[in-house]
Amino acid sequence: MVKIYLGPAGIPHSSKKKNTIEGIRTVKELGLNAMEVEFVQGVRMSRETAEETGQVAKELGVRLSVHAPYFINLCSEEKDKIDASKQRILDTADRAELMGADAIAIHIAFYGKMSPEECYQNVKEGLAEVIDKAKEMGIKNVKFGVETMAKETAFGTLDEVISISKELKGVIPYIDWAHTFARQGGEIDYGKIIDRLIKELGLTHINSHFESLVSRKGKYVDEHIPIDANAPPFEPLAKELLKRDISITLICESPELERDALKMKEVLERLGYRLE
Repeated sequence: MVKIYLGPAGIPHSSKKKNTIEGIRTVKELGLNAMEVEFVQGVRMSRETAEETGQVAKELGVRLSVHAPYFINLCSEEKDKIDASKQRILDTADRAELMGADAIAIHIAFYGKMSPEECYQNVKEGLAEVIDKAKEMGIKNVKFGVETMAKETAFGTLDEVISISKELKGVIPYIDWAHTFARQGGEIDYGKIIDRLIKELGLTHINSHFESLVSRKGKYVDEHIPIDANAPPFEPLAKELLKRDISITLICESPELERDALKMKEVLERLGYRLE
């Protein structure tokens, strides 16, 4: 039977206090059961706060994941930028471990002047180094999620994230359904993707984002909008999930964080699923 964890990317807009712990409490009050902690502008949370955050989330039954800073590029031509990127990933993983989060989402690289194949090798080597260092730091439970990306200039096709997850232990695909939809030219077969993740990687839990994207001149671009746009639609994904014995985290990255997360919850309930 499917197990679904659903919640917002960051602190809900309706949270009275704009801090992570209060955000988790608001998530629980809304009847949701997951939240992604956003470090997209930098890892500014202290290690002590990360521990306290994890304790609150555990008490309330809210599953946590974390988004690493946007300023990461393992295919940069500048060594100092690569080194800084590695440190940002490690800092994110460290706080995630302390708060009991299961995975971090990473925008791992841009191709730049490299071919996709050259960039792949750089990502593989750089991420392997990060994972070795993470082990030395005592990070044992956090998965390194390479996110699927919408932009054709970015590392992150579905094939790339699946391939690198096969090669590196501790790496998983962090599936952004809308990004994948855009990267595939406005088409997506949810069931096929879920089955690939299960069969090729043996995943029992999928970490993912959901939102809709803007269409310009017949092409979907990486600009997040409310899920009413149905680009891509949520209900077909919900139906495919309910057919399978899989666990999944669905993080709503819509600008309407809790509103759209609750709409997703309504769809699941209409199909007969209740969040625990």
